Amino acid sequence: MSDPIRYLLDREEIRDCMARYARGVDRGDWEAVRATYHADAFDDHGDYKGDIDGFISFASARTGSLPQVMHFLGQSLIEFADADTAIVETYFMTAHTLDAAGRQAYGTVEDGTVQLSAMGRYADRFERRDDVWRVAHRIVIFEATRIFTNDVPPLRPDWAHRRRDLDDPIYVLRREAGLDV
Repeated sequence: MSDPIRYLLDREEIRDCMARYARGVDRGDWEAVRATYHADAFDDHGDYKGDIDGFISFASARTGSLPQVMHFLGQSLIEFADADTAIVETYFMTAHTLDAAGRQAYGTVEDGTVQLSAMGRYADRFERRDDVWRVAHRIVIFEATRIFTNDVPPLRPDWAHRRRDLDDPIYVLRREAGLDV
């Protein structure tokens, strides 16, 4: 890339897209997740491989009823193949608190609180189409998974608590600021 300002802007647009993906999954905002992919994108997400409509159905069925889901994104290495194509490797860690259905879906039948964590990398081909960067092809590379079945300390009642819907505190702040939700 010969234009350093365009290079920096493109990198930030790609990073923002990744952050919107994580927020969308964590809050159960499936239209936000959909907006991070091109309509004809392909996702290889371990147990699911296919188009984006199928991925949304898979992810919402797998995590939609869970009381807690969180993605932590680490560094992203963004390599531009040309002005409209980038190969992006983003490290991630996830934490899920499983309900009964989630314990069954993930293959554990432990009673009580069960937390699943996964670590890995999103290997993405991002494409800019109509001046918008989105995922065109994703491969989720899993490095490790962990299941914790010990007692988990509760969140304190005076802390701001997560929600898996559009009433999560971040969406409340966005509405108060006049941002679209």
